[in-house]
Amino acid sequence: MRATANGIEICYEVFGEPGGRPVVLIMGLGAQMISWPEEFIGLLVESGHRVVRFDNRDVGLSTHFTPADGDAPAPSYLLDDMADDTAGLMDVLGWESAHVVGASMGGMIAQALAIRHPARVRTLTSIMSTPGPRVGRATEEAMAALTAPAPQDRDGAIARAIENARVIGSPGYEMEVERITRLAGEAYDRAFDPAGTARQFIAIRRSADRTEGLRGLSVPALVIHGEDDPLVTLEGGTATADAIPGAKLLTFPGMGHDLPRPLWPVMAEAIAELTSRG
Repeated sequence: MRATANGIEICYEVFGEPGGRPVVLIMGLGAQMISWPEEFIGLLVESGHRVVRFDNRDVGLSTHFTPADGDAPAPSYLLDDMADDTAGLMDVLGWESAHVVGASMGGMIAQALAIRHPARVRTLTSIMSTPGPRVGRATEEAMAALTAPAPQDRDGAIARAIENARVIGSPGYEMEVERITRLAGEAYDRAFDPAGTARQFIAIRRSADRTEGLRGLSVPALVIHGEDDPLVTLEGGTATADAIPGAKLLTFPGMGHDLPRPLWPVMAEAIAELTSRG
């Protein structure tokens, strides 16, 4: 489905029965909404939630900020603007407030949403994220993978996804090559726009540190982080949890910068426990 919100078009999908506890899932840098596994969403639905996932601006089937003139600079935006996109989508859904779950850049957007629109956020779950670009900095190898030249075709996009998973994925869990291949191919077929990912990366770098804003929150919060994350190192998670009053920190050895399948039930249960209190 599509919605007009905050001046852009947002592609989204809803799971679960009306009346369930509303959950908004926000994905990370360059990742489309399909990166949220449907099996994981199913666990949330089974525990009484109504879940929405969506394409952030500049990825998937939502609005891309491609310059009309190749020589013109791309429109600039910040994570705050992406948080306002999320609030606008909630307006379309008729959700005055929701439980907000963000992964990586999505965690940053979720944090910004809670700071900018505190009444809209019932609970906050920040996964493998950080309060600022200088906290939990990537290893050299992970940053090299993130900033490598864009692939030129579908096969290259799939190969890049597999290579990136080897670099930033979870060393304590088996890499699901078949699933990564299928997801990368589906993402390429939906929308392939490396320049959009670059614009999102600029938004991360240009956005202000959120630590002080997080200290002012009074929302129940959960912070999930991998102890072996090379892209946003564990410091990012601990700093987020330390900043939010009363936040619970849940870390996993062997987890890198992805969502390992064996941890889906544990994560879903932790989120459900949080939303039942929110």
